[in-house]
Parts: sequence; structure tokens; C-alpha cells
Amino acid sequence: MLTVAVEFGASTLLYERASHFSVREDEANRLAEHLVIARRLIGERRPNDRDTAARELVTDRYDVGWSATPPAQASLPRLPSMERQVLAWEPSLAQSDLHVRLAPLSQGSTISGEFRLADGSWVLFRTRGIAQGWSLALERVLIAMLPASLLLLLSALLIRVTLRPLRTLIRSIGRIGSGEQVAVPEEGIAEVRGLIHAVNAMQARIHELVESRTQALAAVGHDLRTPLARLHLRLDALRDSDSREAMRDDVAEMEGMIASLLAFLGGDGDPETPVPVDIAVLVDTLVQGAADRGRDATYDGPDHLELVARPSLLRRAVSNLIENALHYGQRVRVTLASARGSTTITVDDDGPGIPADKLEAAQRPFVRLDAARARNTKGLGLGLAIVAQAVAREEGQLVLANRPEGGLRAQIVLRTSA
Repeated sequence: MLTVAVEFGASTLLYERASHFSVREDEANRLAEHLVIARRLIGERRPNDRDTAARELVTDRYDVGWSATPPAQASLPRLPSMERQVLAWEPSLAQSDLHVRLAPLSQGSTISGEFRLADGSWVLFRTRGIAQGWSLALERVLIAMLPASLLLLLSALLIRVTLRPLRTLIRSIGRIGSGEQVAVPEEGIAEVRGLIHAVNAMQARIHELVESRTQALAAVGHDLRTPLARLHLRLDALRDSDSREAMRDDVAEMEGMIASLLAFLGGDGDPETPVPVDIAVLVDTLVQGAADRGRDATYDGPDHLELVARPSLLRRAVSNLIENALHYGQRVRVTLASARGSTTITVDDDGPGIPADKLEAAQRPFVRLDAARARNTKGLGLGLAIVAQAVAREEGQLVLANRPEGGLRAQIVLRTSA
């Protein structure tokens, strides 16, 4: 409706402007004199000779033609103001049914028209090469472009207003499932309001599910750890040392499985915020801990390297890689290197590695690759999945590859400021 209204107003303005169209007085007088001469010379000839007479009247300013029938130019806008100028100079043309019109821009002229001879035939004329013609044509083009420009501006404003709620919705959708619930104002056209309402309802349900899962995990963790603690106490009363140690290993394995499950399922709800962390000290401490247990673990890297990260998530990821390397191999070498824009933690082991076609699958949860590893595996297959999840939270990348000399290479690549 707005488009139609603007177009109607612009068209009305254009035709109103055409109705008041006029040229300089001397041009109107020269046109009137030429029309009188054309009427006399063409009207005195026989009908068969009038075309020739019309061509003889063509000058560098005017085109003249003759037609036995009325011309089909009624659709062109009339110029009554110019007609009055011509008739004021040559009143004799008033009885000739003079019509002066705006010529189409495609004809390269400004004015066209016709008048009737005494026998009912018509003399056609058109301005040609008038100096003012080009400027008048340009003026008409500019006037015709004005409504198009207004429509473009109006359309841009309307589209911007219409899409503003969608931009807010897109930003909100990007945060769904991250533990933050942001209600988007329901505004805009009816369809957009309906979409925002549906997304808000979906976001509320997802937030409720995340909270329910977090509460359920906390309850499960407490309920499972309680009987395990009682088992630990009862194991101390066993006299058979071999059985006692075996059962302690089983209980420790169950505790590890529960811890890994809670760590994986509770990752999205981790309230930890990024803080400056000395990653060199963190990695070196984990390596030294493994060495203190009698394992062959070495660290190669700077003494200090600070970056902004979630320390608990990062510690869990590096620890899982180290434990995974020591579980499947005899030796682990951890390297820390920083380049422009990135920091890389590399964990190399001397184990059997992982088949190339299963490197990606190894990062998925609950995937067991026993056939690719020489030893019997414990746990739920969440070690690398927890690492991948933690690295993703840090907006980093986990890269797995088999070393040419044997063993697996796991790299955590973190983005840092240049």
C-alpha cells in the first residue's frame, strides 16, 4: 500500500509538472512560425505530394511529416502551457486543433505534436536539436527517478525494521543450550512474533531440561558415591589381602567411571569462567604427578606461558590425554609450544596408536577401540570425548594422528591473541 501510494503521488507530480511545461519565449515563437509555414506549404500541395513537401520543411531544429489519418499519440502527456504560447503568437492555428505533447525520451527530442489541415489530414512535428531539449529530458529523467529512489529508501527502512527482531532472535539462538536463557522481545510482524514466541518457548524447555539434568547428575553422583564409600570401609575389614586389593581396584574403576560420566554429561553446565592461567605450570604439574607415580613422563616447553582459559576444564583435558597415553603406552612426552595466534599442547605416547579410519570415531562418546589397542580397556570410552568437549568449550581444536615412529600424537590447539 505504501509503494502504491508513493508511486501514485510521484506519477501525479510528473503529469502535473508536464502540464506546466514551457520553453523560452523565442523558441515558442520560432515553433509557431514554422508551423504556419508548414500548414501553408503542405496544405497547398496535392495529397500525393504532401510527403515530399513535409520532407522539404525538415530543418536542424524540426522534423515535419504528414499523415492522412489521425496520429496515435494520445497517450503522451499534453502541454497546454506551450500550446497557449504558440497560439498567442499565431492565433490562426487555433482552428487547426493544435496538440503539443511531451515526446518520448526514446525519440531524443523534447516536444512533439500535430495539427489538422482543412481537408482533415494531419501535419506532424517534433523538435530536433533544441539546446534546451537535452536539459529538459534530463530533468524529466531525474523527476522519474525520484519516486524510484524514494521507494528504495522506504523499502530499505521497512526491511531493516522488519529484520531487527530476527537479528535479535539469531543472537539468542546462538546461546541456546549454553546455560544462559535470554527471552527475546516478541515484536515485529505477526509471522516474526509467532516465530519468536515459539523459540522463546523452546528455549525455556531446553533450559528446564538442562537444569533437570544438572540436578539429576548431582543426585546420582551423591547416591552412587555413598555406597562406594561404604565399600571402601568394609574392604578394610577383609583379611584376605589379595581379595581386598582386587576389590579395591574394582571400586576405584567404578569411581573413575562415575567421575568420567559426570564430567562428560555435566560439561555444558560448568559454571567456570575463563581466567588468566599459567598453562606451562599446569601442564608441568600434571607431568610431574605422573612421574611421581613412577611413570615415564617428561615435559618439554617454557617455564611460564599465560593465557585466558578455564583452568579446571583444561587440566581435565590434559590429564585425560596423559592418563590415556600412559594406559596404552609405557612413555609419554608432553610438549608446549606457542606460535603467533595459537598455543599447542602435544602429548606423544609409544602405544599401538589408532587406525587412521577410526581417529575421528575415537573422539565420540562411548566408543571403545579395543581392537586397535593391545590392552584391555577400562572405563566407558569417554576419555577422548571429554577432552574434545573441554577443548571445544575453549574454542580450540583436538587433533589426533599416528606418529611415524609409532604411537599416538594428541594435540590441543588453542587460539591466543597475536
